[in-house]
Amino acid sequence: MIEARGITKYYGTFKALDEVNFQVAKGEVLGFLGPNGAGKSTTMKVLTTFISASEGTATVDGFDVHAQPAEVRKRLGYLPETPPLYTDMSVEEYLRFVGRARGLHGNALNDRVKQVIGDTGLTAKLKSPIVELSKGYKQRTGIAQALIHDPPVLVLDEPTSGLDPSQIIEIRKLVERLREDKAIIFSTHILQEAAAVSSRMVIINGGRKIADGTAEQLASLASGGARINLLVLGHFAGLAQALLSVPGVQDVRAMPASEGFARFSVSAKAGGKALRDTCVDLGRLVVKCGLHVAELAPESQTLEDVFLRLLQKGPRDSQQPDQLRQDYLKTDAPAPNTNSTELGLPSELVQEAMEKRKQATAEAQRRASDANLPKIVPKSDLKPVADEGGQA
Repeated sequence: MIEARGITKYYGTFKALDEVNFQVAKGEVLGFLGPNGAGKSTTMKVLTTFISASEGTATVDGFDVHAQPAEVRKRLGYLPETPPLYTDMSVEEYLRFVGRARGLHGNALNDRVKQVIGDTGLTAKLKSPIVELSKGYKQRTGIAQALIHDPPVLVLDEPTSGLDPSQIIEIRKLVERLREDKAIIFSTHILQEAAAVSSRMVIINGGRKIADGTAEQLASLASGGARINLLVLGHFAGLAQALLSVPGVQDVRAMPASEGFARFSVSAKAGGKALRDTCVDLGRLVVKCGLHVAELAPESQTLEDVFLRLLQKGPRDSQQPDQLRQDYLKTDAPAPNTNSTELGLPSELVQEAMEKRKQATAEAQRRASDANLPKIVPKSDLKPVADEGGQA
């Protein structure tokens, strides 16, 4: 119901928004997240026709915000960061005023006022002057005015700003009730608020969209994949290299462990089934090697960790040549020793690991070539690998 396509906004020479793209469907709450000054409110103002984009456009329920602004406003309810309240009016007077401005009259107006008063929990404050309301009730009144004409699209800009914990919980519950038949954008700089009400999140920073997805998908983007914690009873040199042969495994790091145990942090492709399959395959490999699995589980990340990592990484659709160069140089790392007797591994496992390495090297070379980087040839295709104790 909402689609932003390449929204760019200049203020003089300052680029406040840089090709922002996203979609919101009916029944979905999109958490629009970013630090203060990231461009959230500017995006909301473009969507609600308060300002025009310098480049790009957006549609609301199929109507273009530039070409058909009047049609967009009919289908959209908007709560700015500071609610547009007439504080000398009572709650009822204000809502009736907004309703008439929206084209409602007679029984239709009476019915909508009654409905939004109930939806937003304002019944007890109906006759109260707005100037006497608490911050929480003023926010509810602001949401009620956005709902008065029963729009299919709702845009809430920092709706919990300045509220106490109990008021925040009430706003969350209200958004949850409204989501059933509306498309909602919930803009905030508070990560917990976005996570609590949103089915999906878009993160914006410096005017650019840097991530878009569910909490699980954003965690994957932040880490480059999921991480799995593996604790093994027993150990032998080359186990880390053997774990690399498991499909879906991208990286294996040896971690400190108690005597008699070996601990690894395994980077793997994220995604429900793919991650579960990788965990199963890791366990099978450990058992096949004659060892015992003491612990095997995906590592947890807090949403705060994910948010900060994504802000540091920047836009997900661009990768700088310097990063490509670093990735390419990593292919010169020592290759595994293929002597299965020395490693204590079946030769087919080592061969699988070797093949995986060759494929990764070829991919890095292709990417470097696409970025016009000079060709760097690894010193050796076969070189003894250092085990976790630092011995070659």
